[in-house]
Amino acid sequence: MSATQSSYVEEEGVYRFHMEHPVPAYLVALVAGDLQPADIGPRSRVWAEPCLLPTATSKLAGAVEQWLSAAERLYGPYMWGRYDIVFLPPSFPIVAMENPCLTFIISSILESDEFLVIDVIHEVAHSWFGNAVTNATWEEMWLSEGLATYAQRRITTETYGAAFTCLETAFRLDALHRQMKLLGEDSPVSKLQVKLEPGVNPSHLMNLFTYEKGYCFVYYLSQLCGDPQRFDDFLRAYVEKYKFTSVVAQDLLDSFLSFFPELKEQSVDCRAGLEFERWLNATGPPLAEPDLSQGSSLTRPVEALFQLWTAEPLDQAAASASAIDISKWRTFQTALFLDRLLDGSPLPQEVVMSLSKCYSSLLDSMNAEIRIRWLQIVVRNDYYPDLHRVRRFLESQMSRMYTIPLYEDLCTGALKSFALEVFYQTQGRLHPNLRRTIQQILSQGLGPGAEPSAEQASAAADSGVDADAPALLLGDEAPSSAISLRDVNVSA
Repeated sequence: MSATQSSYVEEEGVYRFHMEHPVPAYLVALVAGDLQPADIGPRSRVWAEPCLLPTATSKLAGAVEQWLSAAERLYGPYMWGRYDIVFLPPSFPIVAMENPCLTFIISSILESDEFLVIDVIHEVAHSWFGNAVTNATWEEMWLSEGLATYAQRRITTETYGAAFTCLETAFRLDALHRQMKLLGEDSPVSKLQVKLEPGVNPSHLMNLFTYEKGYCFVYYLSQLCGDPQRFDDFLRAYVEKYKFTSVVAQDLLDSFLSFFPELKEQSVDCRAGLEFERWLNATGPPLAEPDLSQGSSLTRPVEALFQLWTAEPLDQAAASASAIDISKWRTFQTALFLDRLLDGSPLPQEVVMSLSKCYSSLLDSMNAEIRIRWLQIVVRNDYYPDLHRVRRFLESQMSRMYTIPLYEDLCTGALKSFALEVFYQTQGRLHPNLRRTIQQILSQGLGPGAEPSAEQASAAADSGVDADAPALLLGDEAPSSAISLRDVNVSA
């Protein structure tokens, strides 16, 4: 459980848990199952099913303590005692959750080393921002997610260098702008202070604006003071002042101006076009974005390869592109390259054929974050020779982050019958919420008020899903906006 102390009385068969610090209700969590522990550091262990324990241990041994120590150097002592991690089945509905003392994380992420690193470090950062100092209202969730994302990137910079951090940031901001194009710049959920008015689904606040626009605002504040270390000192003082309480945005901004009185005298909160109030309440993209030039050694090759594949003549371009060995790239580089190709889809059929010849077998051996992007390219371009890879992927992946994007793409094009066939074969292994979401995706295009088929309705009944229940998670309503969850898939 997310608790600082736990005990088990074997004679009574009773587990007892105690949390010594006040926490908000959303951080109270319990997990039960065939879970075995293994120590990975002086104050950390992983819990996992026996079949996963060796992999989880080997990937995280020593690393978590390194990340905790880096965070402590930046933001002060870790105050929760232990930092343990429990790996949950692939059907767990979200990627990760920062429950204090015991981070919950989906086991599927073990496939993708770089995503695992980023996701766990993000949850580590929540120990200070979100868990210790909590947003008082969901309308200001950026106070948790924006600050945690900023802290996460400070930790990765200290641990892995600025180039890697800039690459990961470029990858996420690329997704933010993709989401912006789909939603429109006047979307109310693109505000940092979203008003939970009638018609606004609270689950929609779990989006990239909360994370990345929030991060950009925090980064902008750090630039105002001119020194990341001084800003770290401010955040350390902010946590010390407000730990174990809930805050609103004005608390953070007032503390910032009090900590830097010279900035208050300069009225930095009222600079034309960059007013703090505008950051909080304007729709649209961030008012300013970070300088990512320190990552150019990693992002330039991605842009160069993408340009080759969109150049003419194709034969010459493909020959030049095939000479670039992407097997030595970082996962975020390959994912960014495939995202670029996805944004340009549908592509000319001869380009897709050349891409498949060049990359299909190679990508098939890579992690799920890479494979799903290639398979989305296959689906969006109706490239039937690689469709068997889509089937195999959906038969082996039970996570919403690796299923919803493909089902959305399959049902948008001419492959809906294929999607139905695969769903009927795999639905019994899906989480009930995910099963319901896919049923809704499959029911699209059947006309106004369309209902799932009899087989789908039966499946919903068998799963115990209330057909009239409101959506609980992002994407659990009909995806009429055509936003692939690939673009909004974020850790908690």
